[in-house]
Amino acid sequence: MHDFGPLFQGDEKANAAIEALLDALRRRHGASLRSLIFYGSCLRNGNLEDGLVDLYAIVDNYRHAHGSSISALTNHLLAPNVYYVEAESGGRKIRCKYAVFSERELGKGVSARRTESYLWGRLCQPVAIAWAADNAALSTARAALRQASITFLDEALPLAADKGYVREIWATGLGLSYATELRSESPDRAIGIADQSALQLIEATASVAPSCRWPLHVGGEFYTCVIPEDERRRAARKWARRRVQGKVLSVLRLLKALFTFDGGLDYIAWKLERHTGRPVEIPPHVRRFPLLFVWGFMWKLYRQGYFR
Repeated sequence: MHDFGPLFQGDEKANAAIEALLDALRRRHGASLRSLIFYGSCLRNGNLEDGLVDLYAIVDNYRHAHGSSISALTNHLLAPNVYYVEAESGGRKIRCKYAVFSERELGKGVSARRTESYLWGRLCQPVAIAWAADNAALSTARAALRQASITFLDEALPLAADKGYVREIWATGLGLSYATELRSESPDRAIGIADQSALQLIEATASVAPSCRWPLHVGGEFYTCVIPEDERRRAARKWARRRVQGKVLSVLRLLKALFTFDGGLDYIAWKLERHTGRPVEIPPHVRRFPLLFVWGFMWKLYRQGYFR
């Protein structure tokens, strides 16, 4: 976890790009903005110019952040609202997709009481606190990231082996979490992230192990955790329900993004093309009447294997 300072050591262009995005978001959301959490592939590879920067914008409350009762209501009913912003840095355009969560929803989303893995399944991964308004906002963000790791391990360990490499817990859990969404990535994606971030994940696991529900013991890159078989069966049933719940909510969030995300259809097409290497052409009738025709269009893409 990174708190302030340069995110990318020795890369002034990348740091300047992040600062430009943060300025744009502060101008858009003003004093409602409490913290910004940076995640995703651009954080991992440092390539901000050719990718789409992923941020979580944590706000005090939705009405204050949006200035619109409709936007605030949709954010409250099915968080997050997703938006697009661009910023200029060094003569280059930096593109960003960001999701808006209130501090209250952030705390609920990483809690063990939240069945859906949408938020804790992301924030348990290596992320960076790019900015915080004050010490209270920083503490809230830090606490949420820690709780996300605890919840992730509590939910993933019952479906992992009794012992093995720590990164294998994360590969198993991330694979389970990805399966609850409409993912376009290969199933090997979870393994790749676990391997690439192995050292960070080992450190995070050792740090939160005493707070986990299960008797998790970490020694270097190895772990042991013996869990009763009835608990394993209960966890398997829970993940099966979570897959159904998560896919339904993923569809609803995608449809909502068509109206909150500038160029929502083009973004969906770009993301699918990026991860599958296959072109996606949006028919004219879908562009004109998305509410009527996007359902059949998405079903067609699903049947063609663009996402799972």
